[in-house]
Amino acid sequence: MLWNNWGAGLKISNITYLNFRNLENSSIDLSDKINIFYGKNAQGKTSLLEAIYYSSTGISFKTKKTSEMIKYNFDEFISSISYQDYIANNKISVRFKNITGAKKEFFFNKKRISQTDFYGKINIIAYIPEDIILINGSPKNRRDFFDIEISQIDKEYLSNLKNYDKLLKIRNKYLKENKRNTEEFAIYEKEFVKYASYIIFTRLEYVKSLSIILNLQYRKLFNIEQELNLKYETNLDKTGKVTVEMIQESLQKEILQKKHQEDRYKFSLVGPHKDDYKFLLNGYEAKISASQGEKKSIIFSLKLSEIEIIKKNRKENPVVIIDDITSYFDEERRKSILEFFNKRDIQVLISSTDKLDIEAKNFYVEKGIIEDENNVNKWYSNIYNWKWR
Repeated sequence: MLWNNWGAGLKISNITYLNFRNLENSSIDLSDKINIFYGKNAQGKTSLLEAIYYSSTGISFKTKKTSEMIKYNFDEFISSISYQDYIANNKISVRFKNITGAKKEFFFNKKRISQTDFYGKINIIAYIPEDIILINGSPKNRRDFFDIEISQIDKEYLSNLKNYDKLLKIRNKYLKENKRNTEEFAIYEKEFVKYASYIIFTRLEYVKSLSIILNLQYRKLFNIEQELNLKYETNLDKTGKVTVEMIQESLQKEILQKKHQEDRYKFSLVGPHKDDYKFLLNGYEAKISASQGEKKSIIFSLKLSEIEIIKKNRKENPVVIIDDITSYFDEERRKSILEFFNKRDIQVLISSTDKLDIEAKNFYVEKGIIEDENNVNKWYSNIYNWKWR
């Protein structure tokens, strides 16, 4: 297997949440190695992992609507994470009130900060059953996913993305109002092309690095005979080494070519918001040709590759979340994966319908209550010792 030497990792020591989905308000201390949350379905295991992911990123892996995460009959939720990196102990928090015009509030060590400054404080990777949508879903599913992953390691990319989204809305508004020939449109278009080229360039460089690692991981883990590649599809009329200036030139040409179409449809047909990522297995698009098992293997290889990318760029391992591990892997593969994480300095948070036979901190989940087995065992031990004193 292709396992590199991994360096020091960031660790989440505690998650505290108030009014989050079906969970009973709680504060949970985590192990810096493997944590397993087990119990029957629909008891709150995935909600807890979502709370941890959301508290780390300000983004949910389940929904785009923040209001959906507020417990029924309540109008706000708060979640906080305490963590240690290689410098110090820190605390980050997210608060959201379900009122008109409300936005998420982000805090670092009790001081309010912007979402851009918040994002990337904790690097975290989630592996969930719904990830199959990265192959089977729409281009937007893939763009959103890779935007999140790139933003974790590149704050400038996140800033460029926000600027581009604003300019795209302005450009579409002007096209809708037939204002292409105005002086203001020309000014906005120049900025639009600039930020579009930054985004495309960063995506191309990211995919170039990731695709090599992805292929190696897949071949070592699953099938040495197969070749897996990730391709970024953009309407670039250049091949070979590409610069930001070359991308700008290509975008300007494409805008001229599609001018009449844009005027007819009244929205932007050019830019990275139209691009896509494709997984190619032996040269064929995985979405069409790969089996369900192969698709799962591709996604897991992708997640392991992301760990390596983050490690390379941030000099620390990310925290890893695996939701519903028993439905994804057979017992042999599961054991191999858990042993890998257990031997390395990577904190893992896993949900499972069964208690797993591996050294870990175990939590039993039922009706939104997270029960630390260590505390339960200590309680029984104290009762036993008291009884026989």
